[in-house]
Amino acid sequence: MSRPVYQRASSTNIRTGTALRPLEGMLALVTGGSRGIGAAIARILASKGASLVLGYTSDSSSEVSSRLASSLESSYGVKAIAVQADMGNPQGPAHLITTAKNRFAHPRTGKFQIDIIINNAGVAKNMPLEEVTAETFTQQYAVNVLGPILLLQAALPFLPNDRSGRIVNISSVSSSLGFHGQTVYGGTKAALESMTRTWSRELAERATVNAVNPGPVATDMYGSTSPEFQQQMKPFMQNAPLQRVREGLDDEEFVKNAELAGGRPAYDHEIAGVVAMLCSEDSAWCTGSVISANGGFKFSY
Repeated sequence: MSRPVYQRASSTNIRTGTALRPLEGMLALVTGGSRGIGAAIARILASKGASLVLGYTSDSSSEVSSRLASSLESSYGVKAIAVQADMGNPQGPAHLITTAKNRFAHPRTGKFQIDIIINNAGVAKNMPLEEVTAETFTQQYAVNVLGPILLLQAALPFLPNDRSGRIVNISSVSSSLGFHGQTVYGGTKAALESMTRTWSRELAERATVNAVNPGPVATDMYGSTSPEFQQQMKPFMQNAPLQRVREGLDDEEFVKNAELAGGRPAYDHEIAGVVAMLCSEDSAWCTGSVISANGGFKFSY
């Protein structure tokens, strides 16, 4: 059986035949791209040649998002823009796509294609069942569930038609481990994983669709969790093969906190590396899957 010819663009060294920047010429859109996991994903995709659209929500993230976009351009020679768009607002996702099209469409032909979409933007607020309100439910589901739906709807006309597109949804181990206080947040991530499976079928001729499910990651979100919540996760972290702290290698803060937490959280680049793998040509035979990017906090099955 002959091997199919892939249509994805790449930059190749003529003498050695090796790919230098496998995502050269592609456009990637990352929501929640101003900091944490989103920023780490943006950096690794840019290092592989992709141009970036960085979505962010709040005014307070405007400066840091602009600095990141400028840094990606100067460091990797790609184009990068930061776009303020609230994924919890019904108009936000469409605004993000429209702005990207205005900036990246070919000036003569108008051709515009989005090769990679990372649904990373998310909000979390832990609370016991008796404190859940319609307002907190609506806020988290609007950003974590409705936002990705509306973004994909707006992006549909601009996805590839040769299965070369890549969509990665950032889920969480909270979707299946049932932590106290996560009636709402855990439900949003379970919904996102379910949508991943559905989209992998509906968009099969356009893109692969996968999810990754990080455990604790050293981001602002993890830093804001209470000691009680970290104590709750301690048995899981103690049993995660890769979350044991390594003195002299891991951040001193994580080593000091390991007695309370049971281990260390992931570094953002460790999650970004798995996401980048799912964006590569080599992942073409993987779709509809939830990939455990959590150091063994939760094993796949």
